[in-house]
Amino acid sequence: MLLCFAVYKCAVSPTGDRLYITSPDQNKLLTLARDGTLLASYTDPALEWPRCLHVTPAGQVLVCEYWPPTVLQVGWEGESKLTTLATQERDGVRWPESVCYSSTTSSIIVGQYQDDNILVFRVE
Repeated sequence: MLLCFAVYKCAVSPTGDRLYITSPDQNKLLTLARDGTLLASYTDPALEWPRCLHVTPAGQVLVCEYWPPTVLQVGWEGESKLTTLATQERDGVRWPESVCYSSTTSSIIVGQYQDDNILVFRVE
């Protein structure tokens, strides 16, 4: 059973059949069916404090983790990491708080806690 304090952020798949939830206290990304049934629980020893997430119109799941500051792409099923999109060392990600994808500019946009800079990453 999912408790209310276990949910930090949530996003819905484009088809509306999946709900993705970050649970920083449990270091998990949860994937639920529309009726609330748990479909997947993604954990990784390197995943600490998954914060924000976004689902693109194509169904790609983007997750930011607070430590280490990273932007990940997770499979639509919510069970595995596909790739690391941005890191602190390589791209300057610090304390990510929001993420979204712009299909107009083909960019991933990351907002950061206590930082006036918004990061924009072009993707292809």
